[in-house]
Amino acid sequence: MDTPCSILARIGEPKLILNTENWSTVSVEAKDLVRKMLHVDPHQRITASQILVHPWIANKNQLPTKALSFTSQDPHQIKGAMAATYRAINNYPAAPNLEPVCASELARRRGKSRLKDSTEV
Repeated sequence: MDTPCSILARIGEPKLILNTENWSTVSVEAKDLVRKMLHVDPHQRITASQILVHPWIANKNQLPTKALSFTSQDPHQIKGAMAATYRAINNYPAAPNLEPVCASELARRRGKSRLKDSTEV
């Protein structure tokens, strides 16, 4: 069983495999859009306005009407994986609440020592 940390680590990996059996019926344009939307670097990730002009969206009237089928995975297995992912995200330790640097103990001590130094002169 995957731990929350291992699930979140895989989510953050730049490794995206779209040539498995489940992706065999997905068009090249759709895979291209998915890759661009899931790019790890947010500065290189496609924007909403770019998505709207992407060929897969712009030519949506030419898309096949055939529904996708998941051949290698049971829908219940997919639901379980999604549930495990959400649990991992919800149970992951929250980031610490960071305060401004000037509120740190070190900054306060340095501030006191500067006051001392300026009064001694």
